[in-house]
Amino acid sequence: MSSRGIRPEAWRRSGDARPSRRSVPPIRLHVKVIPGSSRDRIDGWLGDTLKVRVAAPPERGKANAAVEALIAGALGIPSAHVRVVSGIASPRKIVEITGLPEDDVRVRLTSG
Repeated sequence: MSSRGIRPEAWRRSGDARPSRRSVPPIRLHVKVIPGSSRDRIDGWLGDTLKVRVAAPPERGKANAAVEALIAGALGIPSAHVRVVSGIASPRKIVEITGLPEDDVRVRLTSG
């Protein structure tokens, strides 16, 4: 039961528009990664590209996993909601983020 006393099934039947993170389309972010840095950090935006530094070396997916964890931590979402979808072996990557609207992603990454 919800805080309103209505079962979740009733929301769907009643047409009550309850916002869902699953209804937000995935966002694709261009990311420039500098692996092997002294620490993990987000440097900011270079136009439409997010620049990040990770301490992990660029081998066997370690840097990619560090990028996913860093961005997820900055956004306050589980790391399962962030994944590298392109540029696996390149410093220029495309990262897909699910569960947040694009405006929220940009604000959180800019203020973080």
